[in-house]
Amino acid sequence: MRFYPEGHNLDTFENKAALSSPATLADAQREGRILEARAVLCNGKHDLLVNLGPIRGVIPREEGALGIAEGAVRDIAILSRVNRPVCFTVQAVTRDEDGAPLALLSRRAAQERCRREYIDRLAPGDVIDARITHIEPFGAFADIGCGIASLLPIDAISVSRIEHPRERLAVGMDIRAVVKSVENGRITLSHKELLGTWEENAAGFHPGETVAGIIRTVEAYGAFVELKPNLAGLAELKENIYPGQQASVFIKSILPARMKIKLIIIETFDGEARRPAPPEYFFQGDHMDEFVYSPPMSDKRIATRFE
Repeated sequence: MRFYPEGHNLDTFENKAALSSPATLADAQREGRILEARAVLCNGKHDLLVNLGPIRGVIPREEGALGIAEGAVRDIAILSRVNRPVCFTVQAVTRDEDGAPLALLSRRAAQERCRREYIDRLAPGDVIDARITHIEPFGAFADIGCGIASLLPIDAISVSRIEHPRERLAVGMDIRAVVKSVENGRITLSHKELLGTWEENAAGFHPGETVAGIIRTVEAYGAFVELKPNLAGLAELKENIYPGQQASVFIKSILPARMKIKLIIIETFDGEARRPAPPEYFFQGDHMDEFVYSPPMSDKRIATRFE
């Protein structure tokens, strides 16, 4: 079985069919299938009520997430699922006090299976699907399967430096990520290794062109202008420029051996805030042992080794 971030299977035919009747839910219980539906309410006991269509579903508090029963995870992990998809396994199909069908569900059991059969088998260098769930100044949290979150640190999002993860990512965005490390069962992610080498990114630009960029840092010797998330050039200083400005820049030269792009700033302006664009991935495989960012002819070697 393949495991995905919560919400991936919500609208699939197979998932909807399994939720259609008490009989199909019972079949899913016997088969041990992981299903998805939307949580619509968290009651005073912190039980999650789940919309299964014609049938009422409930996830008791202790079954709401890994660690809740043990006190290792706070109840916000349950409350925050209201109005969002949740994954679960069917524990029983019974009837409530009024005789109506009632499905008892467990999100914890789905997460335990995901961890046992998938997450615990991941190794550094594995490339996986993830969905951004929460953004902080230091990084982004991503669901890597059945609502289990991992951290993507800000310095691992792209080669080009950013002030805040929201410049690249948005809650709900589906991304690919590479497992950076596995320590004590906790997985840390990286992203920049999938966005292409210096040479792959520079291939889309040519001397004499004027292109769009973003001013990232301003130093005494020049301004670094991002051309792509994994590519920046150095521009000559210009008055009244500052980080975060949009810019049009003229490409003077591209020097692979020195891994440099020389630029001239034509004009700068303050751009309006927009939802980040989906990432463009150069690497399409499911595992990498090493990522070498620098060009072969460069004296400087920049690489990430996964081990």
